[in-house]
Amino acid sequence: MTRTTQIVCCAVLSFASSLMPSKATAQSEDDKKFLAVAAQSDQNEIALSKLAEQKATNPAVKAFAEKMVTEHTQMTASMKPFVDAWGLTPPTGPDADHQKELDKLSGLSGNDFDKAYMKDMVSDHSKALSEFTKEAKDTKDAKFRAAVLKGKTAVAAHKNMAYDLEKKL
Repeated sequence: MTRTTQIVCCAVLSFASSLMPSKATAQSEDDKKFLAVAAQSDQNEIALSKLAEQKATNPAVKAFAEKMVTEHTQMTASMKPFVDAWGLTPPTGPDADHQKELDKLSGLSGNDFDKAYMKDMVSDHSKALSEFTKEAKDTKDAKFRAAVLKGKTAVAAHKNMAYDLEKKL
């Protein structure tokens, strides 16, 4: 190889490598937005379900609430590596809308509480399932997609359980 050919090859390789995203910048803003929404959703479900663990009178509703606290805590832990790697600050409690819902639920008791809590669970999990479905289709990050698909499966199961339980109340 001549010196000129070597320089041209190096220049082409250097240019080509600059076009490839690095790990630090490969994450899309949509992935980050989804992760922030999913993390907040977990905190909302945990807060509502902790209240339901205390206030629910129907044993099936109480058991559902316990399952939600456990599984949404696990989902938070499974997404933590992405939160950390992408430099996001995880939420530590419910958002404003869910705080209002918590306040409303706190004033209810008995079957009224159980019905309102389960209605919230159906609604929240339906919205979350839609978000997970969209993200699983759109993300380009294979590891993140695997985590999203696992979360989607859990959220779909939660939605179905909530729907079935709500119909029985």
